[in-house]
Amino acid sequence: MATKYVLVSGGVISGIGKGVIASSLGVLLKSIGLRVTAIKIDPYLNSDAGLLGPLEHGECFVLDDGGEVDLDLGNYERYLNIALTKDNNITLGKMFQLVLDRERKGDYLGKTVQIVPHLTDFIQDWIQRVAQIPVDSTRERPDVCIIELGGTVGDIESAPLIEALRCLRWRVGEKNFLHCHVSLVPVINTEQKTKPTQAAIRDVRSVGLSPDIIACRCSEPLKQPTTDKIAMYCQVDPAQVIAVHDVPSTYHVPLLLESQGLIPILKNVLHLDNLPDPSLIESGAQTWKIWKNLTATQDRAFDTVKICLVGKYTALQDAYLSVRKSLEHASMRCARKLEITWLDSSDLEPETETTSPAAYHKAWGSLCTASGIIVPGGFGQRGTEGMVAAARWAREKGVPYLGICLGMQIAVIEFCRNVCGIQAAQSEEFVADAAEKVVIYMPEISKATMGASMRLGVKTTHFQENSGFSKLRKLYETKTPSVNGSPAASSDPNISTATADGEPTSKPSPSDPPIISERHRHRYEVNPQYIQTMASHGLDFIGKDESGERMEILELRDHPWFVGVQYHPEYLSRVLRPSMPYLGFVAAAAGCLEEIMGGEKLGGMVNGA
Repeated sequence: MATKYVLVSGGVISGIGKGVIASSLGVLLKSIGLRVTAIKIDPYLNSDAGLLGPLEHGECFVLDDGGEVDLDLGNYERYLNIALTKDNNITLGKMFQLVLDRERKGDYLGKTVQIVPHLTDFIQDWIQRVAQIPVDSTRERPDVCIIELGGTVGDIESAPLIEALRCLRWRVGEKNFLHCHVSLVPVINTEQKTKPTQAAIRDVRSVGLSPDIIACRCSEPLKQPTTDKIAMYCQVDPAQVIAVHDVPSTYHVPLLLESQGLIPILKNVLHLDNLPDPSLIESGAQTWKIWKNLTATQDRAFDTVKICLVGKYTALQDAYLSVRKSLEHASMRCARKLEITWLDSSDLEPETETTSPAAYHKAWGSLCTASGIIVPGGFGQRGTEGMVAAARWAREKGVPYLGICLGMQIAVIEFCRNVCGIQAAQSEEFVADAAEKVVIYMPEISKATMGASMRLGVKTTHFQENSGFSKLRKLYETKTPSVNGSPAASSDPNISTATADGEPTSKPSPSDPPIISERHRHRYEVNPQYIQTMASHGLDFIGKDESGERMEILELRDHPWFVGVQYHPEYLSRVLRPSMPYLGFVAAAAGCLEEIMGGEKLGGMVNGA
C-alpha cells in the first residue's frame, strides 16, 4: 500500500486544538490496524523550539535523539505510542537554512534559487522521506503520515508551506491524500455562528487546498441546522462536517470522532482497501478497546487526588503540558480524578508576605492541603526559594514529593541547608559565585552557545547496589503488558530500557540492578563533591549515569514518596502506559502505592492492562 497522508490545518484562530484532533485521527487509524507516523510543520523562522519562551509558546518537548521540538509532537507520541525524530518537526527557518546550505555548496548548479520550486520541492522531499521512517517497535514503514500545519491558513509566513502541501497532494495522488481543516463555530447569544467557518474554507480554497473533512470546534454539540448550513455553503456532504465540541478530557476526542462515522470516511477518501495483516487489525482493535475502557474508568472515578504543582511558568499551563498529561495518565491508572493546583513558586517566598499577603497565605494554604507536591523543570533564579520551601514542607511533613530536573536540584539544596547544615548551599545557576555550590554547571556544556547546547535526549540511568529499598526501582521492575506492538513503560532487570520504542540497549544478568533509559534536558548537575555528605545524612542517590559520576535519581528511605530525578520522565509517559516516577508519585498521594506496586486491580485496571 502506498503511503497515505492526512493534512490537518486550522483557520479563524490559533490554538484551536489541531494537535489533539491530528492525534485522535491517528488513534482511529491505528485502531483499524495501520502504522501511523506524524509530522508537525511550524511557520516560524526558529530552527527548533529550544529557545522559545515557555510563557509564549508552551513547553519544549524533547525526543530520543535530543531534538527540541514543538509540544504537539508530544501529543503524537502520547496518543500513538510512537517514538519520533527531530526530522518529524519542520520549521520554515530550518527549511530556509538547509536550502541555503545546499545553494552555498553548489547543489543548484548556478540556478536562481527561489521559493518555488526549490524551497517547496525541498519541503515535499523532506516530508516524503520522513514519512518512511519506522516509529514503533515493529520497525516497519508507516502506512499513514499525519501532517499538522501550525498557525492559521492565511498567515503570510505560511504561504511557502501551503504551496508545498498543495503540490504534495498532486505529487502523491488524490487517493493518497486527505485534508482535514479545523475551524471555529462560536456561540453568541445561544446561536451557533457559521460565518467564520465559511470564511476559513474560502481562504483555504483560495490557496489551492480543498478540505475533505471540516472539523468544527464548538463549546457545545453542533445542531443539525448548523451542520447542514456549513455543508451547503462549504460544498461538502453533511457527513464530512464533524463536530468537535468540548468534552470532559482530550482522551474522549477519538471516541467523539469515531461516533460520527469518521473511520468509514477515512477508509473511503484514502482508499484503504488493502488493510494490513489480521494480526495488526486484531492488535488495533484491542488497543481501541483498552482506550475506551480507560476513558470510561476515568469517567467513573469518584475519589480525587489533589496535586500542587509548584513552578515558575504557571501563568500558561501549556508550559507544563507533558507534566500535566503524565499526571493525568497516572491518575487514570490509579482510578482517581486529578485536581491540580497551579502554584506560582514566588508566592511562597517571604517577600510576597509583605508585598501581597493574600497571595502568600492563599499559596501556603493550597500547599498545606495538597496530597502531593511536584516541582517540575525550569530555568533561572526567580521563584526558586519558594520551591525550596515547598520541598522542605514535603520532606518534613511526609507529603509525597516529586522533583523533576530543577525540582531534583531544589531538593538537594533544601536537604543540604536544613539537614546537612550547609546554610550557604546554592546552585551555580542562581548564584554564580556561591560559596557552597551543591549544583554546578556541567563541565562539557558550552557556555557560549545557547541553542541545542544542553545534555539532550535519551541517556541511561543505572540503579545502584544500595537501591533495593527503592519504591521507584520496584515500579520500574514491574512488568506491564504490551499494547499494539509497543512495550510496557516499565523496565525489568533483564531489559535495560524504558524508551518509547522499546528497544533494549543491553541485557545485564538477572542479579544486576536495572538500567533504564529516559530523556534529558539540562545544563546543571548535582556537585559530586557533596554526595558523601548527603548520603551520611540519609539522602540516597540510587541512580547514576554510566560513569557513576552524574546523579540521576535521589530517594529518601523513610518517607511515603520523596523522589527527585534529573531526567524528564514526562517525555515518555503514554496514555496507555504511564511514566513510573509519575505513577508512583500519584499513587502515593492517592494512598494506593502498595496496590500499584503489587499489580492489584484498581478501577478495573490491572497495572495498566
